[in-house]
Amino acid sequence: MAGSFNATGDNPWLDSGDNAWQLTSATLVGLQSVPGLMILYAGIVKKKWAINSAFMAFYAFACVLICWVVFAYKAAFGKHMLPFVGVPGPVLTMDWELRQAYLPTSGVTANYGMATMIYFQFVFAAITLVLIAGAFLGRMNFVAWMVFVPLWLTLSYTVGAYSLWGGGFLSVLGVIDYSGIVYC
Repeated sequence: MAGSFNATGDNPWLDSGDNAWQLTSATLVGLQSVPGLMILYAGIVKKKWAINSAFMAFYAFACVLICWVVFAYKAAFGKHMLPFVGVPGPVLTMDWELRQAYLPTSGVTANYGMATMIYFQFVFAAITLVLIAGAFLGRMNFVAWMVFVPLWLTLSYTVGAYSLWGGGFLSVLGVIDYSGIVYC
């Protein structure tokens, strides 16, 4: 079982170097999304689509953040519900975020807190949708994009993340993909 947070700050599982690296690498990925890809997309389309393209990238990032902490993180990395998805639920409580990072279905722990793990996994989910926005520049209505983002995150990304890294059926079959999580 994952360690809990000790109010005195004495947490034997917490490695400040691991935590700093996870936060740094996640922030660099986040900067690739907003402002990186947002500015790139606004610059490569016709002038009349520049604002729409920038807002598509920004909306994807913001919408994924809300969905991620409300239900998607636990669906992607939570307790087993189905072979391809975990039990969805919020990760907004301080008690939850200060625990040792732990993936219950796969039994993997890390030397940093859950808040760091949630942030790290969030930026990868977000940049995935920001990259998808590049395929729809000038081709999709913004309202349709607003519907597409949470649906794709829920029905595709969380299923893939749980199946590969969260302990789902692909993980059980022995498929290994280290791009989405750091095993310690």
